[in-house]
Amino acid sequence: MQEKRGRRAMLYRDRTQREKHTLRRWLIILSVAVAVAAGFFIIRSVTAETRVSSQVLPCRATDDVSVFGEDILYYDSSVIYCLKGGGGIRWSFPVGANARFSASDSNLVIWNGAQLYIVDRNGHASYNETMDSAVQFARIGKKYCAVVIGEDTEPTLLIKNLDGTQADFEREEYSGMFLLDAGFYGDSDQYLWTLAYDYYGVAINTILNTYQVGKTNTGKINLTSFLAYKVLWGSNSLRVITTQQMYKYDYRAVLDNSGTQLVYGWQYESSEVDKRGNLNILMVRTAEINGADRRLTTLRVYRGDGTPEPYHLPVACVGAAIHNGTVYAFAEDRIYHTDSPGKAFKAELIPDLPEGKVLASLLGVTAGGRAVVACTDGSVLSIVLPK
Repeated sequence: MQEKRGRRAMLYRDRTQREKHTLRRWLIILSVAVAVAAGFFIIRSVTAETRVSSQVLPCRATDDVSVFGEDILYYDSSVIYCLKGGGGIRWSFPVGANARFSASDSNLVIWNGAQLYIVDRNGHASYNETMDSAVQFARIGKKYCAVVIGEDTEPTLLIKNLDGTQADFEREEYSGMFLLDAGFYGDSDQYLWTLAYDYYGVAINTILNTYQVGKTNTGKINLTSFLAYKVLWGSNSLRVITTQQMYKYDYRAVLDNSGTQLVYGWQYESSEVDKRGNLNILMVRTAEINGADRRLTTLRVYRGDGTPEPYHLPVACVGAAIHNGTVYAFAEDRIYHTDSPGKAFKAELIPDLPEGKVLASLLGVTAGGRAVVACTDGSVLSIVLPK
């Protein structure tokens, strides 16, 4: 009797083990199936999100077109329109003929004669007043707006809060000067740089001034005869690009000689500040962009404080940009991209490019990853960039 009970117990244990093994196998199979299905779903989702596509925008290349964060602005000589990346109108702002504007990622300043408007990203004006004289130009940041008024060689620089109240001004520093450009920088745009040209000097002389808004002039640099045409902030430093050199300064305009780089024969094309705060600059050969016919074959990228990286395009392109660390170049009907000079460019044909549309020039790249491109027929496209 005991022997029979022992055999039954042994058979029961064997059957239980077989059932456990079977259950384990089914659980493994089910887990693999779920993982495969999830992976397939993710791949499909990523592919759907990054597939190259294009939309024709309701503006012309002859309009004043620029990017505005994830949106697109254009001025048709009467009204400024803000478009979604895909082309739908978000808002419009009537300003009349002969107006001009300048935008940051989140704010917009518009001027027409002596009239000045400060507008937020939703099209609401926080300021709408007449200045004492015609506005030469204006620039806007996160907290302040710089406005230049007065005569060409006797300008006055006004710094306004976004509600239009005055935060600072400067007049004497620019007597006898042409003010060329200005911009805000720093963690919260608390600093301002200006570029001015000494009109009465015996030789060409460009001057860089830096200010801490509401406090003091923090620096003044004589850039001598080298024409400075671009100032950028990133990697906790100011980069001043001239026709000969690219200089590196700290926020007080103290030169860092180790950061000076020769850029003769190259010209600024695009830049970005990445998620880590590093400044990435893309340059193209000056000889390849002079004239109406742009034929880019070689690019140069400066990442942070690194040495320049060379990129050789597989075909001649009409424009190039750097976005999220990836280099993009635009040919007549396709986009080339790579994230490293050691990798070959990948070509992406624009599948829904309307018949007769040929890419002619790049107007900008939105924060959301759409290229705004002019075509040879004068139309403008919004193209989703591949990743």
